[in-house]
Amino acid sequence: MWFKNVRAYRLTTPFEVTAEQMEQQLAQREFQHCSATQPVSAGWVPALGDSTSALVHVVDGRFLLRLRREERLLPSTVVREQLAEKVAEIEEAQGRKVYRKERLNLQDEIVLDFLPRAFTRSAYLYAYIDTRANWVFVEATSAARAEELLNVLRECIGSFPVVLPQVNNAPTATMTAWLAHQSLPNDFALGDECELREPGEEGGVVRCRGVDLLGEELETHLNAGKQVTRLALSWEERVSLVLAEDLCLRRLKFSDELMKENADLPEADQAARLDADFALMSDVVTRLQERVMGLFGGEVE
Repeated sequence: MWFKNVRAYRLTTPFEVTAEQMEQQLAQREFQHCSATQPVSAGWVPALGDSTSALVHVVDGRFLLRLRREERLLPSTVVREQLAEKVAEIEEAQGRKVYRKERLNLQDEIVLDFLPRAFTRSAYLYAYIDTRANWVFVEATSAARAEELLNVLRECIGSFPVVLPQVNNAPTATMTAWLAHQSLPNDFALGDECELREPGEEGGVVRCRGVDLLGEELETHLNAGKQVTRLALSWEERVSLVLAEDLCLRRLKFSDELMKENADLPEADQAARLDADFALMSDVVTRLQERVMGLFGGEVE
């Protein structure tokens, strides 16, 4: 239940769907396994795990959701090999060239033939809607995966207007200034990892790990004009993370003290433990996101 990566979206209008309404709406798209010729299937599963039944779990106005995504594994190399063999057979038997359109048709036939025999793999995507703070948090670093979850949600509940947050001050310039002037905000501490990039589309990239970020080595790169695009930080001794220029919160690691706050709950009651962990985690993530927005001059109106 402890999110490892967070991609945040801002709700542009208040979220007024009740938990009961959402439960009914998501039930229309409960997870179903891939059919024989279906490459990908995505649907909702119980938010607190398969031992429970509710698709939506609510704590303090925060709606927890879980999407299961199943895909058939059909390696592209297998398709290419089969296509090459098929094309060679046709060209030898008929004495003619197989052109692009026919190749695409043959490729589709091969995929349809192999899909029913392909293995499947499942992954789970968590998200929660903070109806009080008007945020949506998806546990994903990939924009494509996050958008997939949001699109499935839109199909179920209709209108769901969200946007990526925009800030007034450029994150790269701000993070670069933190290191250059050793002026990190008081509630944050530096980690030992960062990524520096030269300006321009083809600028070089330097990745540093396990080094003193205020040392001479980093100072040399900064003096040469490189800018900070990722920076390892810890916040209030409660969570460490890698903050990126796209405002995605990567590699979240919550402190042992925080994670032990629910240690007295019985291990047998898994649902109660997940509920308590979600309450703790979501409170920290929402507050951290609000703080990150403030670091860069607040959100653009």
